[in-house]
Amino acid sequence: MISKKLILNSAVLVALCGLSGCSQDTTATPASVKVASIGDESTMITYPTTKKVAVVDEYFGTKVTDNYRWLEDDMSAETAAWVKAQNKTTSAYLEQIPYRDKIKSRLAALLDYEKVGMPFIEGDYSYFYKNDGLQNQYVLYRQKGDAAAEVFLDPNTFSEDGTVSLASIEFSEDGALAVYLISEGGSDWRKARIIDTKTKAVLEAELVDIKFSGLSWLGNKGFYYSSYDKPKGSELSAKTDQHKLYYHELGTAQSEDSLVFGGTDAHKHRYVSGEVTKDGKYLLVSAAVSTSGNKLFIKDLTKTNSPLITVVDNTDSDTYMVNSNGDDLLFVTNMAAPNKRVVKVNALKPAPANWLNVIPETENVLSVSTGGGYLFAKYMKDATSFIQQYDLTGKKVRDIALPEVGTAGGFSGKKSQSKIYYSFSNQKIPSTTFTLDVATGESVVHMKSKVNFDSDNFESKQVFYKSKDGTKVPMIITHKKGLVLDGSNPTILYGYGGFNVSLQPQFSSTRAAWLELGGVYAVANLRGGGEYGKKWHNAGTKLKKQNVFDDFIAAAEYLITEKVTSSDKLAVMGGSNGGLLVGAVMTQRPELFKVALPAVGVLDILRYHTFTSGAGWAYDYGKSDDNAEMFNYLLGYSPVHNVKAGTHYPATMVTTGDHDDRVVPAHSFKFAAELQDKQAGANPTLIRIETDAGHGAGTPISKTIDQYADIYGFTLFNMGVKDI
Repeated sequence: MISKKLILNSAVLVALCGLSGCSQDTTATPASVKVASIGDESTMITYPTTKKVAVVDEYFGTKVTDNYRWLEDDMSAETAAWVKAQNKTTSAYLEQIPYRDKIKSRLAALLDYEKVGMPFIEGDYSYFYKNDGLQNQYVLYRQKGDAAAEVFLDPNTFSEDGTVSLASIEFSEDGALAVYLISEGGSDWRKARIIDTKTKAVLEAELVDIKFSGLSWLGNKGFYYSSYDKPKGSELSAKTDQHKLYYHELGTAQSEDSLVFGGTDAHKHRYVSGEVTKDGKYLLVSAAVSTSGNKLFIKDLTKTNSPLITVVDNTDSDTYMVNSNGDDLLFVTNMAAPNKRVVKVNALKPAPANWLNVIPETENVLSVSTGGGYLFAKYMKDATSFIQQYDLTGKKVRDIALPEVGTAGGFSGKKSQSKIYYSFSNQKIPSTTFTLDVATGESVVHMKSKVNFDSDNFESKQVFYKSKDGTKVPMIITHKKGLVLDGSNPTILYGYGGFNVSLQPQFSSTRAAWLELGGVYAVANLRGGGEYGKKWHNAGTKLKKQNVFDDFIAAAEYLITEKVTSSDKLAVMGGSNGGLLVGAVMTQRPELFKVALPAVGVLDILRYHTFTSGAGWAYDYGKSDDNAEMFNYLLGYSPVHNVKAGTHYPATMVTTGDHDDRVVPAHSFKFAAELQDKQAGANPTLIRIETDAGHGAGTPISKTIDQYADIYGFTLFNMGVKDI
């Protein structure tokens, strides 16, 4: 991780202080505390000394002290030494858990089975991802007709330790060419390799410094991609906020790539992407300043130097193309339709005034895919799926019957395909892939999961509970059959609650291990998510963000009231925005939980927008420099700023990755330092920092097994479980 070593000397301290004032405090985290262990025994845990260097920022007349600003410097030797010392302390603590290896073995067994993804058609081949069992990365195979499948790309050969992953791949329309992106150490920065699919030969030098990019081919001549200028200083944490769309013509150097959009102040946006219609006639350009809402432009590629024509001139709604047929385009949009609708428009007159409804908005949230010349409307009802098939004019063809209540995905493919694929699963049923005949609507099983997990021994139910303000919130609770409701069941409550993300019920082998251990797994569908459309999302944003935390706290109280569990047996878990969720509720209601597991969390909510592309999250959070009201609201729940001395916090294991350049690890570093300094009780406050790992995507399976063995072991150990 450390490409350059910077010692935190007096010059650097001056740079850190800026205009806000700075002083060095020799006060450090206590050297050791007595930590409660199993039974009546206790053990001593010695935390690494974390020095305090006070940096004072002033917001609208209020001064805020940040004692651990120095931990934001991911290039410094001091930060690297702190990370090493923290990992050593955490490792020593985890090694005392008597059944950690047993959990690890069961996780490995649950993950050690052949896993095969949904097939997709490109050219003359059917492609699919497969993992033989415990391979660190999935391998991309292909098959022609009934011939034997062959390896097309094996990411396990990209690096010895499996930390270089295949992030995405895009084929040309005829399947003759492909470009794929690789991620190193979990970073969001990518490299692109272009290959001839017939020979698998790499055609030219790889493209570098690509980030948050889709890929879209223009015939077989070249493709569009997006990136930022490489920042000065740390590429893992420096701010990146001007996204640019480029066109790469095959056979030319990357330095000659054409800048299509995003290079001027007028075109400055944080997220820009380009998509070419299947016939190569039009380019659609999407531009956004945050993770919600986009402008939309269209360009006629058949005419030289044709201008970009504005389709949508503001970011008040989300609109994207779902199908094209010559000049006729189909968009999915939530403009004037919070639950989304499908509209049709002529590319020559694309303004919203000319949009015609094809699939109108309903009371349920819509997402759409195409395959076999049809539209597939994938609706959510109380966070679960139901599917309807339409022709391209919007005429309903049929409902697609699903096995039971759960989540269905897929339903996409080429227009020429007579059969397409979809998957189905829920919290206790492993994923099954089906083949759907688009003409008859008949579904047949293509492949069942081979995981060694007996779903018949478990049950999953959806409940509804009331939040603090009376809002009804759904939650799915899964556990072994015959569970005794006596408050003694180890329970993990999981949530996210942000960015319009919907938590639909899906199977996970790592979650299955928790269920087999006798644990209860509960998933709450909090406001801020997308389960009930844009209104549900907006009800958990900015000055309404507390609704999300209230929803999660109410979920915990429901589980306790119904005697599913008790505070002594309840853990809260969440990642990224969900890490913020855990950090907020554990500082607001520390007595409610026994264990807290914030992963890769946005924990310093006053400064999140100063790192990488964090400012793009302002639609959900607002920013501390917006105005005094917004600052005070954020200060009121920011986890780093709400750790109070003398408080008994839950047993906490913060987890992050040293290469996380989306939610930089400094968030987790500073939160862990605050907890270690101010924890009054005997519960441990640890941080587990994965090396050569990022925000989660592409994590090798070996690291996943180790991580969950540590998480589940830590959780049960601190709930007083003596054996499993």
